[in-house]
Amino acid sequence: MTSRTILITGANRGIGLTFTEIYAKQNWQVIACCRDLEQSIELRRLAKQLPNITLETLEITNPKQIQNLAYKIMQPIDILLLNAGIKGASQTLSEINAEDMLTVFDTNVVGQLSMIQYFADKVTASYDKQIVVLSSKMGSIDDNRSGGSYSYRASKAALNIVMKSVAIDLAPQGVHVLILHPGWVKTRMNGSDAPLDTFASVSGMINIINNYKNFKSGSFRDYKNQEIPW
Repeated sequence: MTSRTILITGANRGIGLTFTEIYAKQNWQVIACCRDLEQSIELRRLAKQLPNITLETLEITNPKQIQNLAYKIMQPIDILLLNAGIKGASQTLSEINAEDMLTVFDTNVVGQLSMIQYFADKVTASYDKQIVVLSSKMGSIDDNRSGGSYSYRASKAALNIVMKSVAIDLAPQGVHVLILHPGWVKTRMNGSDAPLDTFASVSGMINIINNYKNFKSGSFRDYKNQEIPW
């Protein structure tokens, strides 16, 4: 079998950068995408060390950029790994801001679905036929015991139902969908108080991805392979 290809969004730092490094060192062809390559010093340094990394500028809220990238990439995409996302403001009920909420939804929901729309054919044409999206336990309705974070919680709950529909709609083409919660990871989004490093989180998620045939398409699981209630 020829070398397989993974496309990773939000590849410039944190979880996305760690995914990029691990898959590249496992000899995958990695298409690493981020909004601003000029500012992505660590990603550019990694790409110089590992020639199987291809860098692409991509803003997932820009459908034209997504379309252009889909036209540019000729090979099948074995794994479409949708990691890019934003947290938005940490809101109490009195602080809800419609503009912030729409911005978060545009990235965390609409942008992810746009990526799938334009890349579904390339995933379908591949060997693995996987779509993996990073969601969050904060999108679990059953698990919400602390309230707040309206924009982020709502966007991740919406993303989960969108991905469940994608899993159903693409099942006839043999595409498998995984919805993963990375845990509370030390990233710029979560801050330094988070207990988990990116390597532990990503290693756990890759183990699930590698064994995707053991899980129903559309499964919602955390990095420790525990099923998360909707």
